Amino acid sequence: MQKPTALGRRDFVKRSLAAAGAALATPYLIPATALGAVPPSEQIVLGAIGIGNRGGYDLGCFLNEPDVRFVAICDVRNARREAVKKMADNKYRNSECRMYRDFRELLAQQDIDAVLIATGPNWHATASIYAAKAGKDVYCEKPSTKNIVQSIQLAETFRRTGRVFQGGMQRRNLPHFQYAIDLALRGRLGKLHSLHAHPCGMSTGMSGWGGPPVPEPDKEEEDWDLWLGPAAWRPYTKGAMNSAFGFEKGGGLVGGGVLEWGSHCIDLCQWANDCNYSEPLEYFPPENGQAKALYANGVKLVVRERGWLTNETCPVRFEGETGWVETGDSGNISASSPELLSNWGAKRVGGYPANNHIRDFLDCVKTRGQPKANADIACHTHIACHAMGTAIFLKRKLTYDPKTTLFVNDEEANRLRSEALREPWRL
Repeated sequence: MQKPTALGRRDFVKRSLAAAGAALATPYLIPATALGAVPPSEQIVLGAIGIGNRGGYDLGCFLNEPDVRFVAICDVRNARREAVKKMADNKYRNSECRMYRDFRELLAQQDIDAVLIATGPNWHATASIYAAKAGKDVYCEKPSTKNIVQSIQLAETFRRTGRVFQGGMQRRNLPHFQYAIDLALRGRLGKLHSLHAHPCGMSTGMSGWGGPPVPEPDKEEEDWDLWLGPAAWRPYTKGAMNSAFGFEKGGGLVGGGVLEWGSHCIDLCQWANDCNYSEPLEYFPPENGQAKALYANGVKLVVRERGWLTNETCPVRFEGETGWVETGDSGNISASSPELLSNWGAKRVGGYPANNHIRDFLDCVKTRGQPKANADIACHTHIACHAMGTAIFLKRKLTYDPKTTLFVNDEEANRLRSEALREPWRL
């Protein structure tokens, strides 16, 4: 399938800025009577897989949309299944929300149009691919994939099946990030030479496993084997299921902070460099707290933790020959000259709300268009993150060949492009 023309650079930016003008707020549940009834034929029937803290926020955003009908929850923990069912039943004033322990049973339900996937990172790509093959559209929390090969498999699956995918890189739908990117894409900064992204630490290490091993609970209460899924088996620990990032480097492969926030910040740099469908070619391990990569057009990507103008999460900075712009989760924008901010009139949005991002997904479910963090865009962003993480892990320069999707003359790095998956979860 050809790359969607709707995502051409100028149309993409124009559409993004227009969408971002909508009001953003922390989601809350509005009674259906206050919104007006949406005909069943126009409703999107939604199921959810793996709903914890972040997933609960996402689900709240979905339930705030009048054209969403939530009908089913899947979670390996019974307590979470029951909690989500209670919330849904209270909203709809019935007892019809269905509960599943195995996500394959939820995907087999013919009435479900789309699924929210907010499991731990270990499951994101595998569950998304299963969902696409089952004919479901997917909104999946980030990071979307565990490695380079999964990134490619994800994109190929959604192209082949024609399903809609939205990765949880919601900063693509926030106005201050879009404004800064627009300055870069329209040449307001002059010819770009450097892009700066903030990681969540430079470590590629895996989080702890929550204490010593203890006997497994009954699987109807907590299904440990299904929680592990495609990962190598490990003994049960009480704290493991509460660790959102316990599988970032699952099985010993790279991930860590560059993947965790890189899927946001490197993603925004990709867009600012007009590289939604490509990635840097050369990757350099950290020196003086900065890891770097080089794009084919000569633009340098700098991943760094220090030296930002403000103390906030997920800042990015774009530098050109005639100017620079910097912004982050505070919603404030700084620039090299006041003229660059003369057209900035949107209301400041602090934090990183997902309302617009989820609305973008729902609109594309109806139109069959491509959302702003579609599977191809997520693929290339995650390849960049994984390649950077691999260079950090191996402590050496790597050259990536996008035609072969291999690292050049580095067998050890190429072995880190994928990882073995447990049966029956091999893709």
